[in-house]
Amino acid sequence: MPLPLSHLARRRLLVPRGPAATDGLRRRFLHTSPPTDPDVLACRLASRAVVRFRGPEAARFLNSLLTNDLLASRFSSSSPSSQPQRFAPTPNVPARAPPPAYAALLTPQGRFLYDLFLYRPAPRSQMLDRTGSAPETGEAPRGEQEEEDGGEVLADVDANEVDDLLACFKRYRLRNKVEIDNVSEEFLCWQRFGSNVAHSESSTQEPEAESIGWGQGTDLAAESSAQGNGHGWQWLKDPRLDYLGYRGIFPADTIPPLVESDKEADERHYLLWRIENGVAEGSTEIPKGEAIPLEYNLAGLNAISFDKGCYIGQELIARTHHRGVIRKRLMPLKFVDENDQELEQAVAPGSDVMDDVSGNKVGTVSTALGSRGMGLLRLEEALKHNSSLAISNNTGVRVKAIKPDWWPAEWTQALEQQSAVA
Repeated sequence: MPLPLSHLARRRLLVPRGPAATDGLRRRFLHTSPPTDPDVLACRLASRAVVRFRGPEAARFLNSLLTNDLLASRFSSSSPSSQPQRFAPTPNVPARAPPPAYAALLTPQGRFLYDLFLYRPAPRSQMLDRTGSAPETGEAPRGEQEEEDGGEVLADVDANEVDDLLACFKRYRLRNKVEIDNVSEEFLCWQRFGSNVAHSESSTQEPEAESIGWGQGTDLAAESSAQGNGHGWQWLKDPRLDYLGYRGIFPADTIPPLVESDKEADERHYLLWRIENGVAEGSTEIPKGEAIPLEYNLAGLNAISFDKGCYIGQELIARTHHRGVIRKRLMPLKFVDENDQELEQAVAPGSDVMDDVSGNKVGTVSTALGSRGMGLLRLEEALKHNSSLAISNNTGVRVKAIKPDWWPAEWTQALEQQSAVA
């Protein structure tokens, strides 16, 4: 079960030791403490950038490279309307934009390179006018407008890797009719998360979400949230897990709907929320050129289709998947002392996790924040009863590995059955 956001308010977050370090951190971040109401938080994701793919072959080009099936999925604007919708509807008419998709670009050897959140913006003919109450006038109908635009996909990507990512996709472009541009000055990525926006079922709807989206009648809630927000840009459910809340791309010169000044949080709160759910993001947390996607749980995060045709790195992914057992996985970690008290800032990324009894290395810490972290660990040793894990060369730090509630049962059942046979 993910921890409630009230847990964040009680914890000191990534504050370096020393006054100079603390002053520098405060200059870097807008907020240095949790908002007054921590149940629903929103933050701008400075760690993410926006890339635009535009042209008549944009979606097909991406589908040929990435791990997810973008043409047959709900991401495609041509997908049947009878499929379950994962976006939040407005009270008048369902929003027109298809839900986002999560996917990865791999090396030919099947190693992780980049993760992408992919959005298909709704046609301008279905966005609100400046009153927020009706579609813009003078626009071509949906089909004609899409044909004229030739298709457009916005991708939320790792900001630290955006230049390399652009160069990589342009190498693969060849004769495809696709324009690829960094539009980070025009758009920003945001996340809305917390205990009150986590969903256990896709049909469950956050009450406040009724004010998000497009409307064709008079809807005061939709009207107010649309004012100054790009006329139709909206929050959409995170395509990975309902636990993670809502995600969206919004014009850079506006504040997204439902974001109040006292609820806008530092991005570290979102990082901690992901850490406690065991969800890595970006090429720093998922090591570029090294990580095996299935070990970092990308299949469970709806990033991989095992039914689509070929894509880069598919052979290794398919072979590993059909072999049936993943022996190492990324897991949430808690760092404590001998008295089971949480230790702040005691572990650095890259630290080895050891089994105190056998002396064997169990895995490596990939991300650390405060007393929490994530690490790639061998499941058999990390999850065994009465396991005794510690940080190598730092015996005062004990490590607790946590199995997230969202993990499918078969991830650990297959391993347990194989261990019983052995």
